Amino acid sequence: MPRQYTYGPFRSRRLGLSLGIDILPKNKLCTYNCVYCEIGPTKEIISPVYRIKAPPSSNFRKELKDILKYVPHLTSITFGYNGEPTLNENLLDFYAITLDVRKDLKWTNEPPLITLFTNSSTLYSRDVRERVKHFDLVLAKLDAATENDLISTNRPHKDCRNINIVVESLVKLRKDMPNKKLAIQCLIYNSYREDFISNDNKENIEQLAYAIKKIKPDIVQLYSIARIPSEYWIFAIDEKRMKQIVKTFKEIINNDLIEINYY
Repeated sequence: MPRQYTYGPFRSRRLGLSLGIDILPKNKLCTYNCVYCEIGPTKEIISPVYRIKAPPSSNFRKELKDILKYVPHLTSITFGYNGEPTLNENLLDFYAITLDVRKDLKWTNEPPLITLFTNSSTLYSRDVRERVKHFDLVLAKLDAATENDLISTNRPHKDCRNINIVVESLVKLRKDMPNKKLAIQCLIYNSYREDFISNDNKENIEQLAYAIKKIKPDIVQLYSIARIPSEYWIFAIDEKRMKQIVKTFKEIINNDLIEINYY
């Protein structure tokens, strides 16, 4: 039977061996149209207030159990992929079933984390934060910390909140989930176009560090492009530049409790 919700398992740079769960329609559903997106452009950018009601079908539990019993060494069950998963109002229904299935199975080591990817655009909503806070690990996107960089890098829907509200939303989420882990993900890239300023600019990098210092996440994950991006004129920064950014972050954040990694 074709899989309806799951993909993988696959080896993730940041999560180890991960099984993906996609709870959105097969067409990409996202509030952003990021220049670097590795699953292609967003054909119709969605407002952050838009919601779909797509509860798990009767097949979800069986599909999950049938796969997980063959990977007792899995490290993450990861919600994300085809857009912004918090747009689905039934996110917690999927989470509850996943939690049940995880409890029922035997694991070689620790049970896998139940992880959520989010681009952070919907976290201003208390209802969304109430759903998100249940996950063991939330990977929250923050590629930009200035309004100009947010607009040029993430190309948000016109209803998306400004960068100050995005950062404040992440501060609130951190406080809402004291016993869970929050990771801030920053994808840094470069551009071949002389008329396009990438998010690898001095102001954005420094403001990202100050925003992270304010948010106080458990982990910062810095990375660059590893697959074909949405726009042909976007390319990855190199390891030397990544190390320079890590150095800047550490100098500004100055908090040994925040783990800073690059990939």
